[in-house]
Amino acid sequence: MNKEVKRGFRDGIPIALGYFAVSFSLGITMVSAGLTAAEGTVMSLTNLTSAGEFAGVRVIAASGTILEMILTQLIINLRYSLMSLSLSQKIDPKARFWHKLVIAFGNTDEIFAVAMNHQKSLTIKYMAALQCLPVIGWTSGTFLGIVACNLLPERLSIALNVMLYGMFIAIVVPVAKKSKPVLAVCVAAISLSCLFRYVPGLNTISEGLAITVCTVAAAVFGAIVFPVKQEEKQEDET
Repeated sequence: MNKEVKRGFRDGIPIALGYFAVSFSLGITMVSAGLTAAEGTVMSLTNLTSAGEFAGVRVIAASGTILEMILTQLIINLRYSLMSLSLSQKIDPKARFWHKLVIAFGNTDEIFAVAMNHQKSLTIKYMAALQCLPVIGWTSGTFLGIVACNLLPERLSIALNVMLYGMFIAIVVPVAKKSKPVLAVCVAAISLSCLFRYVPGLNTISEGLAITVCTVAAAVFGAIVFPVKQEEKQEDET
């Protein structure tokens, strides 16, 4: 086997294991949204984006519109365009156009981080191998999560939905403890969500649109109140 392929598979193993655990909880969430095993599996196979797919499932569960889905995915996944621009600087010049399409499909946060630390230029062999196991882990985890949820008692299935919130808490809390801007943005997003949940008039807005508004408003608040200074950017680059 080619050395680049071996290295890609090896680097993709920890990502695949993490994706499997997260997508298992995604599968459980899909059941509560009314998706079948076939629908959920195809959805995960064609959408390698954890936050985007979780948000998409919530929009589906809330019977959101196509426009709400488009806006939600655009906002949540916009970062991938920036990561792709950065990753394109390391791609092998010999890579063809369809090679770049394959690489773009699997350019997630974790895969991007591993690829950027790769010492050599990124070949299609390495990137395809790197992305292969994470795609399998994400898709199989979703499928098994849906199947397990359908087989488990209803009370236990409902209890397992807490896994999703636990995952987000585990991601956000450690960062929020160290960063006041992150904490402030989280509090702003939570406060806005409560307004859309409990304030008369606002609670009639669909959940999909509410997610979009809360995301944009909290991000704008953070950008205005806690702007990144030019000096900080230069320090990060060095």
